[in-house]
Amino acid sequence: MLLFVQDVLSSGTVLFCLVTIDFHAEVPLAQHIDYPTIAPDAYKAMAGLGIYIRHSGLLEPNLLELVKTRVSQINRCAFCLDMHTKDARANGETEQRLYALSAWRDTTFFTDRERAALSWAEALTEISAKNVPDDLQADMLKTFSEKELIDLTVAIVAINGWNRLSIACHTPAGSYQPRNIHFPGA
Repeated sequence: MLLFVQDVLSSGTVLFCLVTIDFHAEVPLAQHIDYPTIAPDAYKAMAGLGIYIRHSGLLEPNLLELVKTRVSQINRCAFCLDMHTKDARANGETEQRLYALSAWRDTTFFTDRERAALSWAEALTEISAKNVPDDLQADMLKTFSEKELIDLTVAIVAINGWNRLSIACHTPAGSYQPRNIHFPGA
């Protein structure tokens, strides 16, 4: 963008200047740390939580992707948002539901089970600000078995961990490509 700037000095002299501003210039990010390469055992330990959840087969794949996406929205993790919206779409999730996810309470697009999972995910993700209301756990147990609730909680713990790791290591967003996802029992 080219701007014309005019200024009048106290002496009465008028200055004219043309300034070029590039609003599309890339802002340099902090150095990316390739944590899977640098700490493969830590990466495998984190990945183990996801493997456990997938193999338990109790939670629907689309529900898990919605939860991972919503937590990543709250935490503002660009890499995880890119990954989980792509994985959700690869699993058949609709654009409409993904676009409305941050306003899920104000829509009719989500099932009661999904709404409960999203409520639980938000409460656990924002635990330091609000704590988890006792009545929320009771409400959750109306929709999820105790085992499902533990598995959902582990999934939420895992995505919060991935968000923090990806944000701290400045993992760049945009290059992730979904894999052919197969969940046992799905």
